[in-house]
Amino acid sequence: MKKIWLTSGVSVVLAGCFVFLLFFYKGQQPSPSPSPDGGTQGTSAGAEEIVNNSCISCHGENLQGGAGPAINKVGAKYDKSEIEDIINNGKNGMPAGVISNEEAAIVAEWLSKKK
Repeated sequence: MKKIWLTSGVSVVLAGCFVFLLFFYKGQQPSPSPSPDGGTQGTSAGAEEIVNNSCISCHGENLQGGAGPAINKVGAKYDKSEIEDIINNGKNGMPAGVISNEEAAIVAEWLSKKK
């Protein structure tokens, strides 16, 4: 009888560990590698990923506009600091704080080059 309780207890503990790993463990996350100039490589790729996750639902897949205005040539109208201000504080129908301030700086830099 004791053997059954012991085996059952071990099974429950193992099942609990498996459930934890299945739902909560994300593994080792890759960190951006530093570039020779001291920044991080892939800032453009990082900006594109942020935009794909947070902006295309309103601004369109190619940033050509949709529910929100076209921003595919926004750098011709606004500089980096103005774009960052709009992202952080909102403007017209755009809500403030859609992305973090750090992400806003990355996206604003990227968008400011779109002319």
